[in-house]
Amino acid sequence: MIECLVWWARPLPGEARYLALLDEPERGRFESYRREIDRRRFLTGRVLAKSVLGAQLGRTPEAVRFDATCDDCGKPHGKPKLAGVEFSISHSGERVGLAVTSAPVGLDVETETRRAEDNLIAYTLNETEQAALRGLDPDARTRAFYEYWTRKEALMKATGRGLKIPLQSLTLDGARLAHSADPALNPATTHLADLDPGEGYRGAVAVLTAAEVVVKEGTWEG
Repeated sequence: MIECLVWWARPLPGEARYLALLDEPERGRFESYRREIDRRRFLTGRVLAKSVLGAQLGRTPEAVRFDATCDDCGKPHGKPKLAGVEFSISHSGERVGLAVTSAPVGLDVETETRRAEDNLIAYTLNETEQAALRGLDPDARTRAFYEYWTRKEALMKATGRGLKIPLQSLTLDGARLAHSADPALNPATTHLADLDPGEGYRGAVAVLTAAEVVVKEGTWEG
C-alpha cells in the first residue's frame, strides 16, 4: 500500500518572500504571464511544491530546485521533476493543488464555470462515454463532463505525455480506467480517485501502480 497526499492552496500574492524561492528559469516563466492571476497561480504551485517536498526531504524550500526541461524542445517549461519523489501540480481558478506519492502521479483540478458544449464533449469523450451524458439536464451534464475531464487529464499527466495521448483513447467507468488504447496506460496498474477541491471545482488524481493507494487531502496555508 502506498499513500498519496494532496494539498490544496489559494493563489499567493506576488510578495518578495515568495518570489525569492523561484530560480532564474522559474522567474522568467513567472514574468512571461500577462495576467496577474496566472502569475500568482504559477508562483503558488512552485512555492507549495518546494515547501512540502522540502519538508519531506529534509531541505529548506530555498534548497529545492526542479528540473523542468521540456523533453521535446529542451526549454524549461516542462513538467517539473525532483529526484527521489513523484509529484504533480495543477491549478484552476482559486485552487492550486499538489499531489505527492512514490509512483508516477497526475493531478488535475478544474472550475465548473464553463458549460459543456457539444464540441468540447465530442473532443474529450468517446462514443461510449458520450452516450452516458445524453438525456441529462445542462447542469448535470456539465458536472458529469468535468468528472470525465479531470479524470482523463490526471491520467495523461501521470504518464508525462499529456495531450500526446488522445482523450478519446481512454474509456472510463466512473473513477476507473476501463480501457486504454494507448500502451502508456494499463488499467491493471492504474489507480484513479476523485478529489474534493471545494464547491465549484472538480478534481482527480491518478497514480500508476498496481499497489493499493490511500489518498489523503489537506489544506496548505503557506
